[in-house]
Amino acid sequence: MKAFVGVTDNDWYDFLSREPELDEVNFWQPGGKTQFKALELGQPFLFKLKAPRNVIAGGGFFSYSSIMPLGLAWAAFERKNGTATFEELARLIGSKKGGKVGYGDHIGCIMLRDPFFFDQRDWFPAPDFPQAVVVGKGFDLTTSVGQVLWREVEQRLPRARGMRPRVAEPMGPTLGGYGLSRRRLGQGVFCARITDLYGRRCAVTREKALPVLQAAHIRPIHKGGEHRLDNGLLLRSDVHRLFDDGYVTITPKYEFRVSDELRKEFDDGETYRPFKGHRIWTPEEAAFRPSSEFLEWHNDEVFLG
Repeated sequence: MKAFVGVTDNDWYDFLSREPELDEVNFWQPGGKTQFKALELGQPFLFKLKAPRNVIAGGGFFSYSSIMPLGLAWAAFERKNGTATFEELARLIGSKKGGKVGYGDHIGCIMLRDPFFFDQRDWFPAPDFPQAVVVGKGFDLTTSVGQVLWREVEQRLPRARGMRPRVAEPMGPTLGGYGLSRRRLGQGVFCARITDLYGRRCAVTREKALPVLQAAHIRPIHKGGEHRLDNGLLLRSDVHRLFDDGYVTITPKYEFRVSDELRKEFDDGETYRPFKGHRIWTPEEAAFRPSSEFLEWHNDEVFLG
């Protein structure tokens, strides 16, 4: 089992440590050139605050990483990026990159589930962590240093804000009852992963202008759905709205259908009819393709066919 101690911006930490009920956060890196590969799903990522603090003050559990446009990172995580507004996030990243940034500028995103924050009295110095390290350092938790590190963390976890013991679903070794299920996703990670899985293009129209693309749930959360990859589609915003309202659907054979109600109610629909009967684009890996069960539910319960 591994852990990673990431050098953490103090303002980012202070903002998020005051936020209530966080299920996930985006630990962004302004460079946006190299994808984070130091951890596997569910392994701990710890926050080491920058000078003058120089202490471990919390952490989370690794869920996903990606190189993302700044606008997409905000759409997926909003305040969970560590700022109150997109403009504030853009200014902060711009100050670190030495220039103005906008929607399309890329940043590195390390997405963490179940973040936890120690009270100041529980902060502690990272063992064997040279001051020259500016990004972070990995630790093997089976070594003597790694065991010391995790013992310090584990002693503080029951008192940490936002942290509860987790009984992980099958995923290999767990950390004293604390861990992350392989199937648990938050809304932000769901959005990021669906966007990446579909190649950042609409599954129906193949539109690739990111500002109009949205990660859609086939079966919505409020109707019993989950943040599962096989319950997701990447759709252009107008197609997403029509899908949610039942004017279009996708069959279990991945064919796009348009309801006659679109023409009856609005005397329109010609924009979408050219796609009628066409097979949508789906991810190559079968496990990530839309579930036939969820698609059948949408056809039976939502589509106005």
